[in-house]
Amino acid sequence: MASRLRRHRRTKIVATIGPASSTPEMLAQLFETGADVFRLNFSHGTHEDHLARLQLIRALERKFDRPIGILADVQGPKLRVGQFRGGRVQLQAGAEFQLDLNPAPGDTRRVNLPHPEIIAAASIGATLLLDDGKLRLRVLRKREDQLLTEVVTGGPLSDRKGVNVPDVVLPIPALTKKDRADLAFALEHGIDYIGLSFVQRAADVLEAKEIAAGRALVMTKMEKPQALDNLDEIMDATDAVMVARGDLGVELPPEEVPIVQKRIIRAAQQRGLPVVVATQMLESMISAPAPTRAEASDVATAVFDGADAVMLSAESAAGQYPREAVNMMDRIVARVERDDDWRRTIDAKRPDPEPHSADAIARAAEQVAHTIGARAIVAFTSSGASALRVARERPDCPVIGLTPSTITARRLAAVWGVHAVVAQDVGSMTEAVALSAKVARQEGFAQPGEEIVVVAGVPFGQSGTTNALRVARV
Repeated sequence: MASRLRRHRRTKIVATIGPASSTPEMLAQLFETGADVFRLNFSHGTHEDHLARLQLIRALERKFDRPIGILADVQGPKLRVGQFRGGRVQLQAGAEFQLDLNPAPGDTRRVNLPHPEIIAAASIGATLLLDDGKLRLRVLRKREDQLLTEVVTGGPLSDRKGVNVPDVVLPIPALTKKDRADLAFALEHGIDYIGLSFVQRAADVLEAKEIAAGRALVMTKMEKPQALDNLDEIMDATDAVMVARGDLGVELPPEEVPIVQKRIIRAAQQRGLPVVVATQMLESMISAPAPTRAEASDVATAVFDGADAVMLSAESAAGQYPREAVNMMDRIVARVERDDDWRRTIDAKRPDPEPHSADAIARAAEQVAHTIGARAIVAFTSSGASALRVARERPDCPVIGLTPSTITARRLAAVWGVHAVVAQDVGSMTEAVALSAKVARQEGFAQPGEEIVVVAGVPFGQSGTTNALRVARV
C-alpha cells in the first residue's frame, strides 16, 4: 500500500472544472494544492468536454493513488424571457409591462414568456424577478395567456434573461429532458455525486434517486424558498446537500441568506449528511490574485458553521487564478481549524446521537479518542455509513475510512475529516486492528507506540452492523 497525499485540514474543497482548469497540468496542480472533489457543471460544455475532464481526473487518481470525488451538476429547469427587437430594452419603474405567450420579439411594453406554467401559477400581487433579481415586477392582472405587471425596480433587460418566481411553487419537474440525458451520460461514466438543481419538494429528489439507482449519491442544491418550506422532507430524502447561495440570494432578501445557510447546515449535520457551501466564495479571484477580506471571512464562516466542504465555481472554472484560488481556500480553512474558537464552536454544535448502535459507537469513539489523545479513528466501512457517523461527531483527530470499495472511497472525499483508503476486506477484529495500525502508520497519521481507535461491524462485510470499538497501539 503506497503512501498517499494527506490533507492537514478537516473541511474539504470542491473545485469546479472548466476552460481555465482542464489541462492535465492544471488539474494536477489543483489536486496537489487542495481540491478534494471536482465539479463538472453541465450548464456549460458538451458531453465530449466532460468526458475528457472525467478521464483526466481518473488518470490523476491513479497517479496519486488517492480517491477523488466527482460531482456532476445538472442545469435544472431554466426559466427565461424571450427576445427583444434590438436585443435589449430599458424598463422604467412604475411602468406596466406584459409577459405573454406570443413568440413575437418584445419591446418596452411586452415580451414573450414561453412558460405557461408561470402564468398559470402566478397570483395577483406575486413578484417576478428578472436577470438574477436585478429587475422586479409585481403582477397586477392575469389572463390565461398573459400577465400584466408593474415594474417595481427597472433597468436594462436583454434577450433570454432568467426569470425567478420566489412566491410560487411551480408545477415543473426538477429534471428536464437535457438533465436526463446529462444524468444518463454521467452515470454511465461513473460519477460520484449528482448535483440536483432547483428542487422544490422531496418528490424531485426521489425521482433523481430512482434514476441514479444507487450508482451515484444525490446532492440536493438548496436554492429555492419552496425547498426551505419543505426542508425536513427534502433532507430525509437526499444523500447530501449544497447551500447554493446564488439563486437562493436572488429569491431571498440578502439578509436572510446567512441565516438560511446556518439552518441548512444544522439540518444536514443532525442527519449526518455531507453539506457543501457554494457560490461567490472567492468571487474576486476570478480576475485578482487575492480575495477581498470579506470573502476570506465568508469562507471562514462556512468552516465555523460546520460545513463538510466549501466550493469554488467560476474562480477555478473560468478565472485567471484557479490554482491560487484553491490555495487561498486551503489556507483560510487550515487557519480557521487551528483556532481554539473553531474547536469550541464545532463541539458546541455537535448533535445528539440517534438511538442506534452505530451512532452510540461513533459518539463513544469520539469521546475515547479525545480522552486518550488518539492519533486517528479508523472506521471500517463498506457503504461509507460508518465513516459518516463518525464524521458527524466532528472528532478532534482525523478519521481514516477504510473500505474495500473504490466507489465508497470516492464518495467519502466530500465528507468532513475523512481520509479514505481502499484496502482489502478483513475477516476478524484481530485482522482489522492490524490493518488499521499499518494504514495509520503508512498514511502518516500515527507513529509506532501511539494509539488509534478502531470502529467496525461484526460480522465483517455486512453494511449497517457497526457495533465494535477497540483501542489499539501502532
